[in-house]
Formats: sequence, structure tokens, C-alpha cells
Amino acid sequence: MTERKTLNLRPPSDEAPELDKKGRGWKISDKRLDELHAQARERRRFSSEAHKALAKRFATANLGRHTFKRHAVVGSAILDFNCHTLGMAIDIFEEDDNEALATRRDKSLESVGIKVMRIKASEVLENMDGVLARITAGMRQRIADKQERRAEHRRNSTPNRQYSED
Repeated sequence: MTERKTLNLRPPSDEAPELDKKGRGWKISDKRLDELHAQARERRRFSSEAHKALAKRFATANLGRHTFKRHAVVGSAILDFNCHTLGMAIDIFEEDDNEALATRRDKSLESVGIKVMRIKASEVLENMDGVLARITAGMRQRIADKQERRAEHRRNSTPNRQYSED
């Protein structure tokens, strides 16, 4: 008699899986990446009211060179809103969403430099101005962090030249 194969799932852990930023799909097969893009397209077509309301505000806001793309694919994750220039993502979550899965995804994204801001869908619908104030504060913090890292990089990459008098 042949032995049956069973599906072995890894137990959930607090550790974030490593993401490799190489190639088109972060070492994801083209078939899987195409499926992720199809899922993102479906989410854009059938967005929740909170997503639609926030997307409408982003469309009319003057954010300078920073724009938020709705339902963007980053690695193997589909982000509700993603600002590539800031390395910032916004996740709008419902009360019944899987918290452990979201936390694990957020840790993976933070390991590659993307800061995730989680906002309740009910808060978006009830207090849009408060949500926008939080997003603006987060954007300012990311801009300040990037400027600080850029300045530190310049300090570290500039060779210390010592001039000798001959």
C-alpha cells in the first residue's frame, strides 16, 4: 500500500521571512507574480468604501512628488496604498482581518525599508481629517528619516582628506 502525502504547514512564528530584492518579482515565479497582479486588479475594481474614500482624497491632495498607488504589489504582498518614494505603505484593515498574518507581512516589509501604517476602515469613514493628519505626520517623519540617512551616508562616504604641508 502506498503512503499518502500530507501537507505540512510551518507553525506561525513572530519572525519575519526574509525577502530578497532581486529581479522583477523578488525571487517570486512569474506565474505567482501574475496572480498577485490579477488579485490587485480585482481589489481595485471591487474596493471597500474606506478604500474608495481615501483614494479620492489622495487623488485631490497636493502631495508634491509623493503619490500613493492603490493596491500595489510589493514583493509577495498586496498593499492597500503604497508610496514608493517614501517607502511607506498604508494598510486599511477591517475588524475581522487576520492580525498575525498582517503583523508578519509588516515585519517582512520593514526589513526591506517599507514602513507600514495600519488604519481601521471605520476610522477612515468616520474621521477622515484625523486619518489624513496621521498620514501627513507619518509622511513628514519618513521624509525626515530619509534626509537624516542621506546626510549620514554623505558623512560616511566622503573620505577624510588630510592635507600635509610640504
